[in-house]
Amino acid sequence: MNAPLDITAVVPARNEESRILPVLRNLRRLAREVVVVDDGSSDATASVAEREGAIVVRNPVRLGYLGALRIGFRAATRPVIVVIDADGEFCADDIPAVVGPVLQGTADLVLGSRERKPRWSESLLNGLANLRVRGDSGTGMRALSRELALALPMKGTCVCGTSLLEAYLLGARIEQRPVRMLPIAKKRRVQWKHAIQFFYVLRLLATRPRKR
Repeated sequence: MNAPLDITAVVPARNEESRILPVLRNLRRLAREVVVVDDGSSDATASVAEREGAIVVRNPVRLGYLGALRIGFRAATRPVIVVIDADGEFCADDIPAVVGPVLQGTADLVLGSRERKPRWSESLLNGLANLRVRGDSGTGMRALSRELALALPMKGTCVCGTSLLEAYLLGARIEQRPVRMLPIAKKRRVQWKHAIQFFYVLRLLATRPRKR
């Protein structure tokens, strides 16, 4: 069995008690450190994560996905971070390919590229961001250097569009790798926050990148 990679896996989670266990068991063999940010869950998500040996940060109130990421990035101690959703939709076996370029020092951000986006509004935001730089901005699996993670402003209502553009404007080297999606029983709600996110993306598109 190969040794775990020198990475921190950051797992934002809210009410994922019934789905997070296999995710954590896969991460335990792949990552040297696993940080679960329990974002105001009303179930036993945090307790399940603690029993599996994860570092658990509990948000007493919900801060949202971006807030959970900020906390997870600050808690990470390894030089490379991989973000993965807690619901089991992403295949953990794709992590080595996604983190590889960052570990090798040839990229600062690697996005796990999905075959399709689950919502038309996400596709729109991603398409706008791709006018400047290519990548699957809304993916739930990404790898980045801890240095970049701590430098990202992470403004907006979600990561769609903005996560890619913010990294680009900081001069990050960006790549993507294909990732597999696993079927899960999960409702897809309309993301009204994407309407607000649209204006954040437009503002970033109008911003000049940092000189490399």
